[in-house]
Amino acid sequence: MPGNSVSWAAKVLAVAGKDIVSEFRTRYAFNAIIMFALVTLTVISMALGILEPGKPVMAALFWIILFFAAMSGLAQVFIKEEESGTALILKLSSDGLVIFFGKLLFNLALLFILSVLIVPLFIILLGTTPASWGIFLIGLILGIVGLAGATTIIAAIVAKATVKGALFTVLSFPVLMPLLVAAIEITKVAFEGGPFADVSSPVQLLVAYDVVMLTISVMLFDFVWRQ
Repeated sequence: MPGNSVSWAAKVLAVAGKDIVSEFRTRYAFNAIIMFALVTLTVISMALGILEPGKPVMAALFWIILFFAAMSGLAQVFIKEEESGTALILKLSSDGLVIFFGKLLFNLALLFILSVLIVPLFIILLGTTPASWGIFLIGLILGIVGLAGATTIIAAIVAKATVKGALFTVLSFPVLMPLLVAAIEITKVAFEGGPFADVSSPVQLLVAYDVVMLTISVMLFDFVWRQ
């Protein structure tokens, strides 16, 4: 990292800001994840009808919706650079870590917006409210950070592939499996209103996953990005 941390942070924010401005113009990733989430929530709500699935099933459904909605849009953070021909300019003008953290911030922003929309709709359409909001938010925030960290570098890997969308989901699922298992367990306890002691292990797993994934991404990104 450069010695001037203020200048480095400004460059990261500049990359994230460029993506945000570009997304406001096209709304491709935003529309993709929002429409997928809305359609999936509606279909699941209609399919369940008057059934009352247990809390573990509802927790799994929540993260399945969040995962596949994210898969429909997060890959665009690098794909659009390759398709528009701006990837080479970024490689020549910015350090690899600046690009990674700028794209990571953009993906985090997308996921937080997605979560703000999905959570109330999930509660309204599926009739399930977390009994413990503290535990629910801990699992959601840690899950989003890990999801953004893993998908950012995977998006960089698949950006030059021919079948980008399908490959992105296929590569992401096994990498994100430990995160999804832990996040579902935390969300289940939050729906059931269990004590924090019941989620201490999955919370520790999520924290470890986030740290390890971000560390590996930082170490490998420059090599992946410039190949």
